[in-house]
Amino acid sequence: MRKSKKAALEAQGWAVGSVDDFLELTPEESALVDLKLRLSDALRARRTKLGLSQHAVAKRLHSSQSRVAKMEAGEASVSFDLLVRALVGLGATTADLARAIRTKKRRKAA
Repeated sequence: MRKSKKAALEAQGWAVGSVDDFLELTPEESALVDLKLRLSDALRARRTKLGLSQHAVAKRLHSSQSRVAKMEAGEASVSFDLLVRALVGLGATTADLARAIRTKKRRKAA
């Protein structure tokens, strides 16, 4: 956020902070959320690259389309184990997983 915009909001009485501040996340919790979003993004990217629908991925993983959608959304009910198993099930290597974890690009807010 631009400094001028932040100053204008604060002058109007708004509190300005980060998502971590708002949710009162510890640095460790924030890192886990970030990691989960990176893996979710990697799953969506791999599925798209392979030209597969969520339904086709669900069939491969013996799951449901709605569960795949939850995985790609990084929903809280989805475990890290499930995300990693889905990526590996779509052919991801350990190098691919490391690349997904290393990437600095995070999804943009809708």
